[in-house]
Amino acid sequence: MSFRAIRRAVALVLALALCVVRYWLLRLRGPITLERRALWTQQAARGILTGVGINYSVDGTPPDHGLVVANHLSYLDILILSAAMPCFFVAKMEIGGWPFFGKAARTGGTIFLDRSSLASAMTVADQMTERLKLPVPVLLFPEGTSTDGQMLRFHSRLIDPATTAGVEITTAAIRYVLEDGTPERELCWFGDDAFLPHLMKVMCVAGFSARVRFGQPHVYPDRRVAADATYDEIATMRGQMALA
Repeated sequence: MSFRAIRRAVALVLALALCVVRYWLLRLRGPITLERRALWTQQAARGILTGVGINYSVDGTPPDHGLVVANHLSYLDILILSAAMPCFFVAKMEIGGWPFFGKAARTGGTIFLDRSSLASAMTVADQMTERLKLPVPVLLFPEGTSTDGQMLRFHSRLIDPATTAGVEITTAAIRYVLEDGTPERELCWFGDDAFLPHLMKVMCVAGFSARVRFGQPHVYPDRRVAADATYDEIATMRGQMALA
């Protein structure tokens, strides 16, 4: 393991410890509402990114309510998007079992989905309907999994709570840029890659940054129209970001 990787690993451990301290300080200040959980997650994400030296930039205006749909490249997306805005994620059930990160996700108000269960999808949709009433956006990765950068068709089922309620949907396009010009695919977590080996690979990368671009919010007539329109918008934004 390189010195760079060791330094980042130590910084990550310290940042995670600070997250725990901040959570317990938060508990001492009174009831932990969902809104306060989202703000804690944002603070934690910013601390982790600063500690391990990951830079990010934001174009456009992050929304403060409604549904946000984004492309999905890696678990790093969660840190980047959390740092950009307070939000509640919809994530696969498996993440809930990850050491530390699963507990942190639950603490931050993440909604967990069992992708093999229709009953779970219905329960998650009900939870999303309630969360969409709050002044904190819900963030969904409609591809259903992280990819190598080649976007997958958006699933529309969990977009339905937003279109049914008539709330605004905002797109978020995310792209990674490596300083040495290596394709972003090297940072993507997809296929059968195990979490810890991939994390070690990320720690060894000389330097990279993340770019997030938010679109304009829209209200869509139904979930399929919303899924197709947001897919096209994110694909276009990612193409523009690649040329910038």
